[in-house]
Amino acid sequence: MPGNLQLVPASCFFPSVTYLAGLFSLRQISLVQFKNYSNRSFSFTERITGLCGDNGAGKTNLIDAIYYLCFTKSYFSKNDAYNISAGGNGFRLQGTFIKEKRDYDVVCILRENGKKEVLLDGEPYGRFSKHIGKFPCVMIAPDDVVLITGGSEERRKYIDSILSQLDEEYLQKLIEYNKVLQQRNSLLRQLAESSNNDTNLLDVLDMQLVLPGQVLYEKRKTFIADMVSLVQHYYHHIAALKEETEMKYESALHKESLAGLLHQSREKDLLLQRTTTGIHKDDLDFSLNGQSFKLIASQGQRKSLLFALRLAEFEVLKKAKGFSPLLLLDDVFEKLDDNRMNNLLQWVCRENDGQVFITDTHCDRLKDALTKMKTAFRIEELQA
Repeated sequence: MPGNLQLVPASCFFPSVTYLAGLFSLRQISLVQFKNYSNRSFSFTERITGLCGDNGAGKTNLIDAIYYLCFTKSYFSKNDAYNISAGGNGFRLQGTFIKEKRDYDVVCILRENGKKEVLLDGEPYGRFSKHIGKFPCVMIAPDDVVLITGGSEERRKYIDSILSQLDEEYLQKLIEYNKVLQQRNSLLRQLAESSNNDTNLLDVLDMQLVLPGQVLYEKRKTFIADMVSLVQHYYHHIAALKEETEMKYESALHKESLAGLLHQSREKDLLLQRTTTGIHKDDLDFSLNGQSFKLIASQGQRKSLLFALRLAEFEVLKKAKGFSPLLLLDDVFEKLDDNRMNNLLQWVCRENDGQVFITDTHCDRLKDALTKMKTAFRIEELQA
């Protein structure tokens, strides 16, 4: 799987290796038996790296490997078995990050027996959740538009992903809430199957849901209130239109405590054999000029809102961490008009100071677009 390294013309090339060393960045990565990579290493010396090549060349797989090192999981595959190369029994990812002027070595291994290990500077984590937030990263991918058009689960994942990188307590309470929620749903099914009327254990689980649930709700409410103006700002910047966009946090807890909601819904929960209310039903509502965004927005408007949400995520992480997270842009040129793309790249390449990875199927298009930004970049042409 050879790669032909291409540099931009000297007239457009501004060396930034020493500058890159002062940022939070990824210096190098190696992939063994990960997706379509049997054994491959890459080094990154510029702040902006373009990855181009035909479909199937491994562009998306490479930035997914970068994401994996940051989050201990794939952005695209829930099951780790799908990340193993054909014929392989496991995989290994290794990356060297620079943060606060020192190197950090991160290794993620999936062994033949299905056991996963994550190591930081040679020390294994007891809990992978301890790794989340150490190396912040924001991904923008084509299918992310489901964040706008899909069900509420996608929007909760968006909120949880950001807050989990910002707040260790939030992540631990989220893990705790989801664990108890699974136990409660399992008990509801057992009670229905056995026609058991003893709900004492259900009372206990309700109490165990309340504390983490209330903490998550309060943190979400504060966070989303702070995000609204950022999302509006980036939407106007990308779309270059002064359309009225709104984002509201929807939760049943606005009107009732979680304890009260669980009590009110118990009969319904027993009948349906699942927990029908709680913070696991929260949602974000988007509107455009006072109407439902998903119902009236054009494809370009949906893309603009998607990028606005992701750039707002980026800005929040940057402010909290004190440095820019990695920004991974997968196939963003597709289905976006030239004006919106130019506005996006202006921010990504000129106004942003963090490390950026951009993929595209057309090498010439990618090179031309980045050259117009008049900033240093490097293009890696991948071949299947």
